[in-house]
Parts: sequence; C-alpha cells; structure tokens
Amino acid sequence: MAVIVNLETGRGKDSKGDALDRLTDLVSTDLTRVNQLIIQHMQSDVQLIPQLAGHIIAAGGKRLRPLLTLASAHMCGYHGERAAGLAACVEFIHTATLLHDDVVDESALRRGEASANAVWGNKASVLVGDFLFSRAFQLMVADGSLRVLEILSGASAVIAEGEVLQLMTSNDTTTTEQAYLEVIKGKTAALFAAACEVGAVVAARPKLEEQALQSFGLNLGIAFQLIDDALDYSARQETLGKTVGDDFREGKITLPVILAYLRGDAEERSFWQRTLEKVEQEDADLRHAIQLMERHGTLKDTVARAAHYGAIARDALGIFPDSKEKRALIDVVDFCIDRGF
Repeated sequence: MAVIVNLETGRGKDSKGDALDRLTDLVSTDLTRVNQLIIQHMQSDVQLIPQLAGHIIAAGGKRLRPLLTLASAHMCGYHGERAAGLAACVEFIHTATLLHDDVVDESALRRGEASANAVWGNKASVLVGDFLFSRAFQLMVADGSLRVLEILSGASAVIAEGEVLQLMTSNDTTTTEQAYLEVIKGKTAALFAAACEVGAVVAARPKLEEQALQSFGLNLGIAFQLIDDALDYSARQETLGKTVGDDFREGKITLPVILAYLRGDAEERSFWQRTLEKVEQEDADLRHAIQLMERHGTLKDTVARAAHYGAIARDALGIFPDSKEKRALIDVVDFCIDRGF
C-alpha cells in the first residue's frame, strides 16, 4: 500500500529564507521529479518501512542537499533526468543517517516532532535506515556511472567514519579543534561535497570543475555544521523548531565547548568535566554553560569560523561563469551562515 507523504517544505518568506526559495524555483521541475522518486522508492510491501520512512522524510527540512545536486548540474549546463535520480539518492543517504543518528543520540525529537525511534523504537529505525541506504545504492547503480558510484559510496563510508569518530570524542573535553573538524567533515560536509560534485559529473565537465564543486560543497557543509553547533546554545533554536541544549545534555564536544574549555580557568574546566565527561548535570547547568560561552566569546567565534569556510566555498565557484544558479548557490552560503545571527 502506498504511503502519501507531504514533501512541501513550508519555507518562510523572510529575507534569509529567500535564498532557498530562489534556488528551489530555479530547479522546481527537477525537484518535483525528485519528490516523486523519493515516494516511489520508499515503498515496500512491509508496511512499517514506508510508514517510518514517510514519517522522517515528511518531517524533513529544506531539501538542501538534493537542491545542491540539481543546482550544481544546472550550473554546469545539464538539464537531463539523471540529476533528479542522484538528488533523490543523496536525500536517501541523508535520511538514513538521520535515523541512525537519532538512535545513537537517543533523541526523542527531530525538528520539534517525535523522532522515528521514539515512535517505533530503535530496532525499527536502524533497519529502515538500512533500507534507505540500500535504496540509495540502487539509485546509484541505476544511474550507471562508476564515477558517480565512486563519489557517493565513498561519501557514505566517510559519513559512517565521521559518526564513529564523533562517538569516540563524545564526553572528552580534551578533544582538539582539529579532531572536531575531522568529525564534521565526515558526518556533514562529505555529503554536501558529494551532492555538489556529482552535478559536474553528470554534465561531463572537466576535472577542475568537479574539484571546484567538491570544494564548494565541503566548505559549505563545514560552515553549515559550525552554525548548527553554535545554534544548539542559542535561543534561535526554538524558532527553528529545535530544542536548546541537546548537544550539552548528550555530552557532545562541539567547537563552542572546545573554545570555552581552552579559555576557561580551573574552576570552569571542572564544570565542563562534570557536566560533559561525567554527564552529572543539574537544572541550572545549561544556563551556566551558555554564560561561560558568552563570557569567552565562543559562540561568536564559532560563527566567525563558519564565515571563513563560507568564504572559501564562495571562492570555489569563481571558475564558473555568472548564472542564476551560481548566484543562488552563493546566496545559499549566506543563508547557512546567517542562521547564526
């Protein structure tokens, strides 16, 4: 039995959301096809699979990663059918990782709604995540390009490595900024990079353009995750439908924490060790953590680092001629960073 899923993103019309609106409008026909492919390939005779998959897919965000694939392909002059299939593939990979992440993090909410594991349990979430990964690989094979298969399968492996690395650094206040960057390159930026790079591949563009789009996606992904990690300690989280302090409660070591720990005195470091290493937390601890970050300027500096990687992403597009798609992609960089303000 088919499951009907509302794939409308419900985008607002504020100035920051306009960048994604413009990008969506530029690839709207292809995006409609992507949504059709998502619904088609998440179906199964095993009822629980489309129910659970539909739950998380319908609760999805802006479809940013498939949008990047479509826009990159268009910017490179490709307007055929392959881009939609690969964009759907990218979204399946992303959705599968979300299902697995929520199980690992024991998350009860995703974007303000009950997470799939909270509704159906951990076992079902892991197995449906595996199903979506399998669907993604079927779409890669259907595309028929070994280069595409190499890029997307490679990204899938790197994502898994990034998640394991994050598990290893969780609750460790001695984690370095370099180790943290390796985590976010794997868990977030690798798929951004692959989503963009395959746009050049389907357009049969030169290697230089593949590399430029890979660099664009990688640095955009780093900036995106840096802002996400700063937002976890910001009141703006509530306006985005997320809970403030989830990372803190889970003992995740992100850049705002790393900088606050390095800049703090012995008493402050003891606080971080108690709350994040031992996870012995009291009601007032989150507020105190935010106060320490404000005292040492770590949230502001995290946003500044995101702006740095955003600038690298924008520069990577310099080799491409001016176009609506190029301008929209540049605007998306600003959108991702502006979330932190």
